[in-house]
Amino acid sequence: MELPSPTDFVRPRAELFLDYLTYFRRRVIEKVSELPDDDLTSSILPSQWTPLGLVKHLTFVEMRWLEWGFEGQHVPDPWGDHVGLRFAPAPDDTRTSLLGELEGRGEITNAIVRRHDLEEVGAPSERWGDDDPATLERVLFHLLQEYARHVGHLDVYVELVTANVGE
Repeated sequence: MELPSPTDFVRPRAELFLDYLTYFRRRVIEKVSELPDDDLTSSILPSQWTPLGLVKHLTFVEMRWLEWGFEGQHVPDPWGDHVGLRFAPAPDDTRTSLLGELEGRGEITNAIVRRHDLEEVGAPSERWGDDDPATLERVLFHLLQEYARHVGHLDVYVELVTANVGE
């Protein structure tokens, strides 16, 4: 899938959000898939994040903002991607399992977005703390910036490890 172009046919905004999220999710999957096994759970960065930790984080980010936050559904461990202040995979997480979970989360995201209007305000939940819930459109803007930022991080990581230059 290619990055949606600003000159593409105008379609409903919700579908445009989903196209961009799908594009970024695919880039994460492609980048993590090209890394050697040894570089999935070790870090070359001062922050110590790892590619598998990043995949798990993005999966949880979508869940936290849409399922737990926007829809106000109960989730057993909304911060399960964190170990202390860092996001990290669990010892039994693998490339295959985490990439599968990211793809599955994308399907859940698509379903959530398609059953709501962009202007709809999220359900009150502990996700928002003392703040008013955000609209679905605002949540999707946040998710896009989260993905774009982390795909950029992953591009640099992959380039440092493999010498393959990103976009």
